[in-house]
Amino acid sequence: MRSIWKGAISFGLVTIPVKLYSATEQRDVTFHQVHRADGGRIRYKRVCTVDGEEVAYADIAKGYELATGEIVVLTDEDFEDLPLSTSRRIDVLQFTPAEQIDPIYFAKSYYLEPDAQGAKPYVLLRDALERSGQVAVVKIALRQRESLATLRVRDGIFVLETMLWPDEIRGAEFGFLDEDIDVRPQELKMAESLIDTMASDFEPSEYHDSYREALQKVIEAKVEGREVVQPEAGEEEAGPAVDLMAALRASVDAAKKEREGTPRKRAAGKKAEPEEDKPKRRPRKSA
Repeated sequence: MRSIWKGAISFGLVTIPVKLYSATEQRDVTFHQVHRADGGRIRYKRVCTVDGEEVAYADIAKGYELATGEIVVLTDEDFEDLPLSTSRRIDVLQFTPAEQIDPIYFAKSYYLEPDAQGAKPYVLLRDALERSGQVAVVKIALRQRESLATLRVRDGIFVLETMLWPDEIRGAEFGFLDEDIDVRPQELKMAESLIDTMASDFEPSEYHDSYREALQKVIEAKVEGREVVQPEAGEEEAGPAVDLMAALRASVDAAKKEREGTPRKRAAGKKAEPEEDKPKRRPRKSA
């Protein structure tokens, strides 16, 4: 991995130099827009809508559109005096229990690695934070944007998770919340039974992106010149259940049968097999 930012955690009078890395990556299959006839790449020109002329990148500024349709043009000088921190610091603001922060606030995750002589204070803060059972609420400036974030420990590494600001979270204003919907105790008990039946330890490796894998096979087939076979259609999505109680009972029965017939599913609380005992996946053949 290549670091995308260097700075320091500022914790009281302690400064911990760190390097920041993206902790996640999208594995989507990416495409280019091409000419269907010959496969040539489609290019776009930056053209001004007023005079129709192509504009050099150096002559492009940022514009804010008013409700009237008028444009406020902002230059580099306008941004220079804005209160955006350029100190490359991760300022610790407070410590708080993790459960008090709704996951809806989290935007993107990053790893922090100690830099230069920062290993000892890094480990000190890491161990103290882990023992406290809390997370650090911090502020950081990345890519011309200031963000709140949290610092937590995962597998011995600090994970920094940037957060949305409160006014960026939409309210859930849906009409049914004001309706008086009657749920019978028997239905609630059956729903709880379904949850208990389907409960198990979460093993991320058991899940995969079947659409991406199927798309990759289509691409590989085209590369190898084979005929592409149309996959069989799946079952149609069922409509809304008329009898909620019957649907819940049927779901519980189906979940029990699936668990009895699939030994790979672990019961809740059962210890997962060691990593070295798990079967190794064969590397994917590149196109």
